[in-house]
Amino acid sequence: MSAADQAEVKAAYWAILEGIEATPGEAAIAVARSRAAEFSLRYARQYPGAVRCLEEDFASLTTHLRLPAEHWRRTRHTNFIERTFGETRRRTKVIGRLPGECSGLALVWAVLDRVSAGWRGVTQTPAGLRLLRDLRRELLDPPTAGEEKGVVQAAA
Repeated sequence: MSAADQAEVKAAYWAILEGIEATPGEAAIAVARSRAAEFSLRYARQYPGAVRCLEEDFASLTTHLRLPAEHWRRTRHTNFIERTFGETRRRTKVIGRLPGECSGLALVWAVLDRVSAGWRGVTQTPAGLRLLRDLRRELLDPPTAGEEKGVVQAAA
């Protein structure tokens, strides 16, 4: 990318993820997806590699939009996340081997729950805590075929 265009492209990239007023979850991701499509249309001819990278990593780039909105600015950065993963790695070294996926998820969630109390710059609101609880439930007990949002449909 030319030095003359770097500032413009960088601003356009960050405009995809910043200033989203939608509710956390799929609505916020949809807003980011439409902004990313505009970015792709604008820069695809000039910088196809940058556009391809954005499109390939879009799901990873927007994962933080599922969290409470007050956490977005802080959790989208990798330093914050890597520090937490480092703590998880430290604890798994002590355990050695986990018996299954659920125990691994429980360990990760316990570490996140514990370190979240000391997070600076992250506001914990009752609505945000409910959203985090719901995300935890989705991870640990995902709906199976025939279930929709926790309601089991009657078998025919």
